[in-house]
Amino acid sequence: MRKNIWMAVICLFAGLQASMAQRFTVGTYNLRNDNNKEDAANGNGWQTRYPVITNLLRFHGFDIFGTQEGMKHQLENLKDSLPGFAYIGVGRDDGKEAGEHSAIFYNTEKFKVMQQGNFWLSEVEDRPNKGWDAVLPRICTWGLFKETRTGFTFYMFNLHMDHIGVKARAESAKLILKKIKEMTNGRPVILTGDFNVDQTSESYKLLATSNVLFDAYETTKLRYALTGSFNAFKPNLATTSRIDHIFLTKDFTVQRYGILDDTYRSKDGDTGTARMPSDHFPVMADVTHGK
Repeated sequence: MRKNIWMAVICLFAGLQASMAQRFTVGTYNLRNDNNKEDAANGNGWQTRYPVITNLLRFHGFDIFGTQEGMKHQLENLKDSLPGFAYIGVGRDDGKEAGEHSAIFYNTEKFKVMQQGNFWLSEVEDRPNKGWDAVLPRICTWGLFKETRTGFTFYMFNLHMDHIGVKARAESAKLILKKIKEMTNGRPVILTGDFNVDQTSESYKLLATSNVLFDAYETTKLRYALTGSFNAFKPNLATTSRIDHIFLTKDFTVQRYGILDDTYRSKDGDTGTARMPSDHFPVMADVTHGK
């Protein structure tokens, strides 16, 4: 009898461990590029903001997340302030370190990178260039990740679509769907990014109605999203426009979804100014999978 009780306890404990290993937090965060003078003059300089960003990410328990607009030194600042994290990605201007990145950060204890790469959102995918009617080169970074405790593998794509080119955004959405079909061999997929347009746009609808990818905002069991995802460094801006998205294949179940409108205060004597860590709010989703 006692042996049977101990066996039941052991099985229960093993089941709980497996259940915990099947859940992780994914996110997307436009960091706002370090433009040296403009933001700093307004009290929103990178050196002021990034300690807040890293504490926010650690407090909310992000395990893997896509970033946008980060320059090489910004990514290194985050890496140095996030123990146990590494990142993949290259600069969009030269395919090395120059220009903004669409880097993916990941917890090295929880995930291993099996493969990685980059392609440009363009008719010419393998080198820096501007596609269609885009005004800037745009890049997508991808990785094939393996969950260390379970062996579960999935692809993650992270991008930053053009802010002007309507055709470029639509064609970029089509390109992503094409890449998923060609590259992933049916494996689970997560797509994160700053799409520069909201849930009413053509490019969003191409993805959201593809029956391949599903918006975490729509499929979550619990939603905390009292605002849109772009704030323009204005604490009183009211919007429902979501331009930063997390899409997933049906292999994932979204347990919680949030647009995290965390603020902090800069002090000037006895007064304080409400500030945001970036001009975008981070978006997060707690997801589970079946293996």
